[in-house]
Amino acid sequence: MDALNTILDPSLPLTVIEWDEWGDPLHNPDVYAYMKSYSPYENVDGRPYPPILAITSLNDTRVLYHEPAKWIARLRATASGGPFLLKTEMGAGHGGRSGRYDAWREEAFALSWIIEKGTS
Repeated sequence: MDALNTILDPSLPLTVIEWDEWGDPLHNPDVYAYMKSYSPYENVDGRPYPPILAITSLNDTRVLYHEPAKWIARLRATASGGPFLLKTEMGAGHGGRSGRYDAWREEAFALSWIIEKGTS
């Protein structure tokens, strides 16, 4: 979502160790430019986008909830097309809701979104 801004913050728990895999955009302008070229948040423009459902979790320590929230807000303000929906799970972590039935409900919600938007 907003991978570039997140990886620029070395105080976050996963940032510095991810520099080994992705590069260090904080100290390397070439890495910064490359990451900016493909970061979803950085590349929203006025073109038409398909319907987008972003699902996040309040307790996700890997992809903080503000990333998809900012992305959806930027899509709503800038892009055409859509609709753009943000669903925030209040009691889930990175893998979504736990428990077999809660996981199934979450999957059913996402699949129903796909079915409805694919036929409208």
